[in-house]
Amino acid sequence: MILVTGATGTIGSDVVRQLAARGAKVRALSRDPAKSRVPSSVQTVPGHHRDRASVEAAMAGAEAAFLVGVLGPDDAGHDRGLVEAARAAGVRRIVKLSAIGTGETRLGAFATWHLPGEEAVRDSGLQWTVLRPSSFASNTLAWAAAVREGTPAPNMLGDGKQGVVDPRDVAEIAAAALLDPGHAGRTYTLTGPETLGAHEQAAVLGEVIGRPVPLHDFSPEERREQFLAAGLGETYADSLMAAARFIHEGGNDVVTEDLPKVLGRPARTYRQWAEDHRHAFAPAV
Repeated sequence: MILVTGATGTIGSDVVRQLAARGAKVRALSRDPAKSRVPSSVQTVPGHHRDRASVEAAMAGAEAAFLVGVLGPDDAGHDRGLVEAARAAGVRRIVKLSAIGTGETRLGAFATWHLPGEEAVRDSGLQWTVLRPSSFASNTLAWAAAVREGTPAPNMLGDGKQGVVDPRDVAEIAAAALLDPGHAGRTYTLTGPETLGAHEQAAVLGEVIGRPVPLHDFSPEERREQFLAAGLGETYADSLMAAARFIHEGGNDVVTEDLPKVLGRPARTYRQWAEDHRHAFAPAV
């Protein structure tokens, strides 16, 4: 049995599908199992990474677990708790979803969010793998409403280049690491095959959908106001502001070979992702 936490998220939902397609026994942890769209063979259980009791119940009988425990700056304790629950339940193999730049001092507080969880994973005594993906190609779904309406899409993080990675590739590596102990003890930094800025992504998306995708570039002051207006709080907003500066200064202008080495094929490009998701940007009929 393989437990997938964050089973309805960007990566977790695809990990569930890929494991099920390979014939694995999968248990999906979801806050609302009734609304989970999973293959019929997948067992769904209620719970959330911040609810320790539900995590412990979900871990029972699992041999491997995919751990998604950081959604914001206040999740370090819950992230460690996932590892502790896995050990207590007798789980043998864990795969933690982390983030590129973890531990990078120039990135500021954002770089510390995953550190306690990563340390807990490495100290767990279990077979472990850590995945540090770069910016997801799917982040541009935040532009979809504006693109459908024909208005400038919000560019919240500036135009620094990033090794934009397809979430499906990250999920494929997660599934491989959950099934194969040969990935134990590895930390993979996962990027796409090239680095792109937001305007370069918009240009690619425009070519794919056949119409321009203009962006509205938020100033740092506007950006912080938007973060606060979204209810993220001062700490969260400041962390994201530091991340935006880091990206603007080229800190995330990185391409690695981890993904193609593990999968034995090139990483998907942003263009491939856009072509496969063009329907999300289609004008309402």
